[in-house]
Amino acid sequence: MSYREGRFWQPDVTVATVVVRDGRLLMVEETAGGQRVLNQPAGHLEPDESLIDAALRETREETGWDVRLTCFIGAYQWRAPDDADGNGGRHYLRFAFGAEPIRHDPARPLDTGIVQALWLTPAELQGRSGRHRSPLVWQVVADYLAGQRHPLDLMQQLA
Repeated sequence: MSYREGRFWQPDVTVATVVVRDGRLLMVEETAGGQRVLNQPAGHLEPDESLIDAALRETREETGWDVRLTCFIGAYQWRAPDDADGNGGRHYLRFAFGAEPIRHDPARPLDTGIVQALWLTPAELQGRSGRHRSPLVWQVVADYLAGQRHPLDLMQQLA
């Protein structure tokens, strides 16, 4: 049965932030599916939250860093592979932002599942592609490094 035939379908709406300092990218090492993987500071949009607020919150919760968003990189759609039971993979709609670090609170506890926040060069991140949480990780960084940046005012939340 398809969506048009009445099957419910809804993508997971997520945000991700590419934070750059001295040529290094702020990444998180997290546990997902029993494995340690690399990702940008990223997470799900919460009810009544703007995309911008979600990006700031997720970055703070996962890394302890307060950041200033500088640009909108792009929107990305990805379907995860089917799981071990043959069930269809989840669909993700990721909104990615560029940011600069403002201040760090090393005493702030990191979100559940986050092992550590770390700074990697683009080459180090690309060299660890087998550990990326999804193909979205490198695609977002590659687009940012290629100069893909859009004004933040593309994001609008209507009351």
